[in-house]
Amino acid sequence: MRNFTMPTERLILRFFATVSLCLVAAIGQAQENRKRQPNVLFIAVDDLACSLSCYGDLIAKTPHIDRLAATGVRFDRAYNQLPLCNPTRASVMTGLRPDTIKVYDLDRHFRDEVPDVVTLSQAFQQAGYFAARVGKIYHYNVPASIGTDGFDDPPSWNQTINPKGRDKTDEAMVFNAEPHRKISGALSWLAADGEDEEQTDGMIASEAIKLMRAKKNEPFFLGVGFFRPHTPYVAPKKYFDMYPVDELRLPYAPPGDRDDIPPAAFAHNCPVPNYSLDQPTLLKATQAYYACVSFVDAQVGRLLEALDELQLADDTIVVFWSDHGYHLGEHNGVWQKRTLFEQGARAPLIIRAAGRSGNGTSCPRVVEFVDIYPTLTELAGIQSPPGLEGRSLLPLIKDPIAAWDGFAVTQVLRPADNRLATQVMGCSIRTERWRFTEWGEGKNGVELYDHHADPMEFNNLAETPSPQVQVTIDRLRPMLRQRASGKIPTVPVNPARL
Repeated sequence: MRNFTMPTERLILRFFATVSLCLVAAIGQAQENRKRQPNVLFIAVDDLACSLSCYGDLIAKTPHIDRLAATGVRFDRAYNQLPLCNPTRASVMTGLRPDTIKVYDLDRHFRDEVPDVVTLSQAFQQAGYFAARVGKIYHYNVPASIGTDGFDDPPSWNQTINPKGRDKTDEAMVFNAEPHRKISGALSWLAADGEDEEQTDGMIASEAIKLMRAKKNEPFFLGVGFFRPHTPYVAPKKYFDMYPVDELRLPYAPPGDRDDIPPAAFAHNCPVPNYSLDQPTLLKATQAYYACVSFVDAQVGRLLEALDELQLADDTIVVFWSDHGYHLGEHNGVWQKRTLFEQGARAPLIIRAAGRSGNGTSCPRVVEFVDIYPTLTELAGIQSPPGLEGRSLLPLIKDPIAAWDGFAVTQVLRPADNRLATQVMGCSIRTERWRFTEWGEGKNGVELYDHHADPMEFNNLAETPSPQVQVTIDRLRPMLRQRASGKIPTVPVNPARL
């Protein structure tokens, strides 16, 4: 009996040993596969134009963002969908255009129109990621809502952190060049006492680093949103000292630059050139803006150093973007946002994914911010929801000068005022050569600029178009209307919050 049972027992033992080894191997492989899922560090900056050294700005001192650009792909022609905080951030996070989510002002939430949409961070959550937000990713009223959830989207996050620094407690010290307006929209600034970590943006960087350290062994999607350089321009004094006022100049524009520009092209929040402020005040505002740019650059540097210290750099996709562009006096006195000029529509976009062949190269192709969503899901190898309105930039991350038939569409809604009898939608298309803009489907003005000959958009060719120019307009108009109708919205819009 013993001679009979021994082989069977051995077979059973061998069977269980083999099964155990297979289970261990399978668990190990699953853990290895999970480990290989790339993290995402999603860095958003508020109101940052391409005022960065790596974008050719000769004033900006931004060594840390420059380092990121030198190790990733810098998109030189990236365009937002609507140059106002709430609409553009909602568009980025949903991968949908303003006319789809029906968000044109600072008050409407995208879920009012698309309640079941899967946001970018939700797509990563569904793939097993931990998704967190520190600071401003969706819209906030700045500075009023700092320290709160702002106009957030709770389903988008597993955790949120809302730091509040001394820039809030020191608001009474802010200088307001336009005291009849709130500091949120006026040219206003403060060269602050104290250290970086006492300011909200410094605290945001610190909290983000804590989260990276806590979650380094599991895949994370970490949205880190800095509030500056949004007004009021607040940064520690040392950053102001980097930009002596006597070394600054206002942008050049030829005499009569505004003569061929439709009135609707100028934002309602800046109807008077330079807000009627004198040049010394404008130069101090310029100094304050660049001080905030360098302050934010330092916080980005802290994030990048933390990735290196935690040995996460090779496992983390880093995305750096600003919600829209920004004016510092172009066209004889345009300031801030809400325009369809190049300075308002274009914004920085840098993507670094370890091991991609395009890293360290700039990309000259025209891309849109709705492209960010499908790009990140493809880079991470996760499922995108159907219906996204952008396309993946992965081909350009592999080869930044690859053939690309891209064009970008940006739009903005104007309220009725003493210039405009009704609300007017402006829509603009940017190709590699041209910018074509219609106001009120052309009834309130048309613009065409040739960026090969006129990169600062000084000469509106559409005012008295030649036959050749008319051919270009007729070609661009249907392309523009494919992506933005130009019609006045039928959904609720708050004119005071456009």
